[in-house]
Amino acid sequence: MDDWQHRIDAVWADETIDPLEVVARIDALAGERPADDPVALFERAGARDSAGLEAEAEELYRRALALGLDDERRTRATIQLASTIRNLGKSDEARQMLRAEYEREPRGPLHDAAAAFYALALVSSGEPERAASTALQALAPHLPRYTRSVTGYAREIAERLD
Repeated sequence: MDDWQHRIDAVWADETIDPLEVVARIDALAGERPADDPVALFERAGARDSAGLEAEAEELYRRALALGLDDERRTRATIQLASTIRNLGKSDEARQMLRAEYEREPRGPLHDAAAAFYALALVSSGEPERAASTALQALAPHLPRYTRSVTGYAREIAERLD
């Protein structure tokens, strides 16, 4: 990990600073990189998102994604952007983004996170049963028992909706 990312991570790990100070510190570090650096834009977006500045975060997430991120950051940025725009009242767009991410890589390291946020977007879009099915399918593999039963019931819910 490079020094710049280590310093970014240190800001995120410091629980003693308030969210607006996180924004200021991340912005200062991002200023060390080119203006169109997608990783710096992603970090700036995340800081604003955490500080409740969703409208500012949305624009930065979109720019970072358009410029290109590595696969893990692309997934994180997609989840975070979708969550942000859901909070801004764009539930349908959020649902579409999260569905694509959820279906993209079923065995990816952030698949369950995508499922959780997809379920939230489904609830916001008026589809609570589909949300329950999605959440239960993500949860089932982590259960110490009843994995097969919960998976079956979750699929049964989804099939009734189709």
